[in-house]
Amino acid sequence: MDNIAGSKSSLTWAVHLSVVFLVAIWLFPTVGLFVSSFRTGDQITGSGWWASMFPTEAVEQLRSADPDEARVAQGARFVVQGNLFVEAGTTPGDSKVSAWGTSSRDVAAYGPGETADMGDGETMSVTESGDYVWSGNDEQISGRGQRVFVTVEKAPEFTTANYDRVLFSGNVTDSMAKAFFNTLTVTVPATIIPIVVAAFAAYALAWMDFPGRALLVAFVVGLLVVPLQLALIPLLKLHLSIGIGKGYLGVWLAHTAFGLPLAIYLLRNYMVGLPRDIIENARVDGATDFQIFTKIILPLSFPALASFAIFQFLWTWNDLLVAKVFLIDATGQTTVMTNQIVELLGTRGGNWEILATAAFVSIAVPLAVFFAMQKYLVRGLLAGSVK
Repeated sequence: MDNIAGSKSSLTWAVHLSVVFLVAIWLFPTVGLFVSSFRTGDQITGSGWWASMFPTEAVEQLRSADPDEARVAQGARFVVQGNLFVEAGTTPGDSKVSAWGTSSRDVAAYGPGETADMGDGETMSVTESGDYVWSGNDEQISGRGQRVFVTVEKAPEFTTANYDRVLFSGNVTDSMAKAFFNTLTVTVPATIIPIVVAAFAAYALAWMDFPGRALLVAFVVGLLVVPLQLALIPLLKLHLSIGIGKGYLGVWLAHTAFGLPLAIYLLRNYMVGLPRDIIENARVDGATDFQIFTKIILPLSFPALASFAIFQFLWTWNDLLVAKVFLIDATGQTTVMTNQIVELLGTRGGNWEILATAAFVSIAVPLAVFFAMQKYLVRGLLAGSVK
């Protein structure tokens, strides 16, 4: 009785756990990228993004105010008072002192509120909030401010400065904004053109009888296994020989050529599974192939069209290799976002906060497209698998 159709499998829990595990693997780097885009470079290099929600400890070197300007006489002694964080130009209250010291050999010699005996009657005390009192004679309270090493506990801190820098300021703004529109200029036509061409070809292979149709279907299937890298240089030479060169037209045609086999394969499988009676009745009523295609086949094939559109859009938006070969020029006027992100990283791997922000900006549009059309994805992929 355990194998009766419709009965619940005893391994359902394993399936659920596997799905949760796969979703977590997919979400982990995305969430990390999103969190890192709101952190500073020092925070990223100092701790992982998973620690950004918790207070962190760090040792900072601060100085008191200049004694010659801030000291106050109290009898035979002089006193300098203030706040170490204010003197450093930061906002008091953002950090709390958990330990402090006046020597680099022992940066945590004293606790908050304790008084350090610095010899010959010179003393200093630092509170948890950073308030200090430095006291001594005329010779001791002079010159530069007293150096203090403080171990501070910093509250979780996030900033939108990375997005301001990437999207709204400086040379990075111009290049990233231009790269964004360049990517749209490449992606939208490179998604629409292969869908239009593949839809006509798929209808012909599915519902029109002509010699060699089976061979053409086999040829399309064979093209699916052709490595992309194998065709890059020959295709570039062809573009140069016919005068297209490197430009938007060349990259559109390249993406169209590389995407057509999968598009024709998916759409043809879906169209073959459509009810034959509908098409035959339309022909009896006098409809032409073009009318059948535009008024019957295309509306019914929308799930398959949307499925391929998702794949082609994501692949074209995230592409770097084809853009490097067919589009990138010396002036950088046609630079796409993937190449711009590589340039932001630099040769020494710096500016990780800018890299994380730019990367998340680049994946925001593909994520929106995927979630908006995901309900059509499975239906399109399963086209032709069930009769």
